[in-house]
Amino acid sequence: MLTHLIAGILAGWSLIIAVGPQNALVLRQGIRREHLGVVVAICILADVLLIGAGTVGIGAIVLLAPWALEILRWLGVAYLLWFAWTSLKSARTATGLEADTHQRSLKSVILTTLALTFLNPGVYLDTVVMLGNLANQQGEGNVWPFTIGAILGSISWFLAIGYGARGLSRYLARPRVWQVLDVIIAIVLIILAVRLALG
Repeated sequence: MLTHLIAGILAGWSLIIAVGPQNALVLRQGIRREHLGVVVAICILADVLLIGAGTVGIGAIVLLAPWALEILRWLGVAYLLWFAWTSLKSARTATGLEADTHQRSLKSVILTTLALTFLNPGVYLDTVVMLGNLANQQGEGNVWPFTIGAILGSISWFLAIGYGARGLSRYLARPRVWQVLDVIIAIVLIILAVRLALG
């Protein structure tokens, strides 16, 4: 049982630990110290829901409805490009958090987090399809230990990057660091959007 739990944690990390729009947002909110708990909670709850759905067989339904993934794909491309554009605009005017008095509303942050989570087809492929299939290959009695491990991997990752960034925000909030971070995030998002568009 412990072996399958650890396997689940490692599988969860391998799929979640990638620079993507969701992780970029968690890092950003951690550095800004703004609505971080809400963002981390939404990301964790979404992964718990999606990983659990994959384990109980929803992944098969996702694979049977390629049109739904196609719609999500193009919505995801549009949203990734928009988010990259806002990051580049932010990099152009970055002054560091000490001088940044603009606070985003809780509603705006929640909507952005939900969009970056659920408009990304990769999220469904990683959590619902891949982790769901891996869980169901563990054999009777080991499916849920693996699933719980994958969920623990997700929880530990989002807590680490969110609160790690918050703890280091004093160093990461300098204008130059903030600009570099925004540019890196924008480049990664554009690459992801192109890859997503090319299928």
